[in-house]
Amino acid sequence: MGSRVQRVDARTNRARILDVAEEVFGKGGESASTEEVARLAGVGIATVFRHFPTKAALLEAVLVRRFDRLREQAEALLDADDPGSAFFEFFSHLVADAATKIAIAEALLDAGGDSEAAAQASKRLRQAVGTLLERAQQAGAVRADVELPEVYALLVGTSRAAARGNLDQQVTQRMLAIVFDGLAP
Repeated sequence: MGSRVQRVDARTNRARILDVAEEVFGKGGESASTEEVARLAGVGIATVFRHFPTKAALLEAVLVRRFDRLREQAEALLDADDPGSAFFEFFSHLVADAATKIAIAEALLDAGGDSEAAAQASKRLRQAVGTLLERAQQAGAVRADVELPEVYALLVGTSRAAARGNLDQQVTQRMLAIVFDGLAP
């Protein structure tokens, strides 16, 4: 009985550490610390390192979880009544999410992480975006002559511009409107 309670407690701690780490590193990037994560999660640094032996391992877990959550959101839109709206709304969502994701990814690189797991999770997200694109094209909402590589390049470019350019909401919305006009049939 005692070990079962401990396992539940350990899972709770792990989830709380990941939640806090996502927020801390998403805002602070490489300057954020595992000590700050431990403090805000209400656990000791030893508990953080018991779950994640290095800062890179923690960042990798945060990034994989974030990619997986975005992929799940994309997959939930696959049966949308309006595939065009689903595609464009998800594209906008990814652009809005970019600053946090980029900060975490850069913190991972700075921590010496070269994450195969994060690369695979990113690839699964890209595939889900590709399926949303196909559905939007089949519905006639996106031009038929574009393919995932160029659409994903637009997504990455607009995401980086929104994240790095400190663009206000109106500029970001206008940028997306121009991209979306270019994708329309």
